[in-house]
Amino acid sequence: MSSGPDAPDGGDGPSEGSAAVGEASHAELVRRSATSDEGAFAQLYDATASLVYGVVLRMLRSRDLAAEVVQEVYLMAWQQSARFDPERGSVRAWLCTMAHRRAVDRVRSSQRERDREERYEADRAEPGPGDSTWGQVERTLDEGEVRAGLEHLSRIQREAVCLVYFRGYSHREVAERLDIPLGTAKSRIRDGLVGLRAALGERW
Repeated sequence: MSSGPDAPDGGDGPSEGSAAVGEASHAELVRRSATSDEGAFAQLYDATASLVYGVVLRMLRSRDLAAEVVQEVYLMAWQQSARFDPERGSVRAWLCTMAHRRAVDRVRSSQRERDREERYEADRAEPGPGDSTWGQVERTLDEGEVRAGLEHLSRIQREAVCLVYFRGYSHREVAERLDIPLGTAKSRIRDGLVGLRAALGERW
């Protein structure tokens, strides 16, 4: 089996199961879950999901994100149930530790995404060193001249420049298309333009 029972889908979060079980029973449910006993895992979820959800929600401050992380936590619990050692701590502590780590990962991931968006906006606001040069290419040369000049570039330079000139890609789209860092894409385009200028000479 690849996953356990569904985690909460948002709303007000998961509710405590009607049949509360003690720590010994929690450990037994984990042991049975390790044998792919879905019923036991469902009981474990019902007994502990409210606690796990509360831990995550306090860190993320978003019910929807908390529900997603809780689902991830219980998937991990299902997959790692055979590794649970009751001598190292309680089931509740085990689940809360996983919940805390996943919530921290989500916070860091969100911060990285915000940082990428800020860098992207900065890139758009400040034209790169090759932008004005590229505008000159488009104003002064026809497509045939550009194609002829491209033959003098290296393969990787030609690939990047073609995506910009003939496909209309932005620097960021070139980077994504070629699966390379944005800085590398910009360097290839810039070097390609320098090579194109040298190849076309007075015509540019």
